[in-house]
Amino acid sequence: MDYVDQVLSQLKEKNASEPEFIQAATEVLNTLRPVIAQHPEYQKAKLLERLIEPERIITFRVPWIDDKGEIQVNRGFRVQFNSAIGPYKGGLRFHPTVNQGILKFLGFEQIFKNSLTGLPIGGGKGGSDFDPKGKSDAEIMRFCQSFMTELFKYVGADEDVPAGDIGVGGREIGFLYGQYKRLTGLYEGVLTGKGLTYGGSLTRTEATGFGLVYITNEALKAHGKSFEGKRVVISGSGNVAIYAAEKATALGATVVAMCDSNGYIYDANGVNLPVIHDIKEVRRARIKEYIKEVPSAEYHEGCSGIWTIPCDIALPCATQNEINEDSAKKLIENGCWLLAEGANMPSTLEAQEVYKKAGIIFLPAKAANAGGVGVSALEMSQNSLRLSWTFEEVDARLQGIMKSIFANISAAAKEYGENEDDYVTGANVAGFLKVATAMMAQGIV
Repeated sequence: MDYVDQVLSQLKEKNASEPEFIQAATEVLNTLRPVIAQHPEYQKAKLLERLIEPERIITFRVPWIDDKGEIQVNRGFRVQFNSAIGPYKGGLRFHPTVNQGILKFLGFEQIFKNSLTGLPIGGGKGGSDFDPKGKSDAEIMRFCQSFMTELFKYVGADEDVPAGDIGVGGREIGFLYGQYKRLTGLYEGVLTGKGLTYGGSLTRTEATGFGLVYITNEALKAHGKSFEGKRVVISGSGNVAIYAAEKATALGATVVAMCDSNGYIYDANGVNLPVIHDIKEVRRARIKEYIKEVPSAEYHEGCSGIWTIPCDIALPCATQNEINEDSAKKLIENGCWLLAEGANMPSTLEAQEVYKKAGIIFLPAKAANAGGVGVSALEMSQNSLRLSWTFEEVDARLQGIMKSIFANISAAAKEYGENEDDYVTGANVAGFLKVATAMMAQGIV
């Protein structure tokens, strides 16, 4: 049994109840084999064993009072995974499915994603099993204040800088930041995704979706293609999906389908984005309302059917493991030849094998959705400088980050991958090498 297999065996034994973390670590470590073979010093330093073990996991209770005056109790987490190249950076997720295993998988992925941005930020993730859906603003505020009353002890501008994720948008970030400031007396860049009036950055809302399209466009150009005239299917209808749809449309594509957790819409003429924006961001309603505004469109219950719609390009922007082996096969049978991940790990390992066998262009999440954390780091820079950059300045820096990521993963794919389009290996290797070099330089810590 070689070194990587030994580490994977130990990992599966120790983390048997955390399938998402096992999946993420398996995918990464398997692609690192050629790098590990060239660096025997990594095995001597037990580098992989240290890499897959979080530096710190904080678990805490979050008591709060609902509008009926009843006490509710949720569980809060922060996984501070790796700080070799900078302070921990990664979002907070509020969703009933949140548990330690999911946050470990997200935090592990975040290490390499953050490394790929070229910016000095380490990997972390956090959140709670609290569900903000159906809660009043007052209930959200009370929960966020209770959550931050414990979390503030472990975060700071130079220590750990959380952001938003699923269930944590501008409203939640505002409440969290207000409580942090109240408890510490500090006005600092401890959270990103803040409102523009108190330290937020222009382009942050659009960043992940725009960045996804920017790196996809780089891949298209590398293969002599463009978005012009292409049919695109995008899962999800949150910030990532909406702004990916906006930018893809601006580059000449036709977005024909989007979804939420209840079902999906299909609009052969191209999704009407102002209608989607009104439904999801203004009214906070379900996507099925779309057909009331656009009667020529179709609505179907259930999400998985979205992957049966013929398209050239698929951009999964909803949640982890939303594309399984069967969905991947249907996508390819219906003409999909490029898939770029806007969500975190939306494709199962079996789905990734389907992409590989079919030879489609595949951009994994840790590279493709790094635009959000890239602009979060730019928000940190602006906070430190006490400056605000224009939308155009931040957008230009975002484009530069995504172009650099594509160049770096392409170079690593050519050197270490099974072929020059093996962007999975390219992303994992390029992200890993920076972190590994820093860890080796800093000793056994």
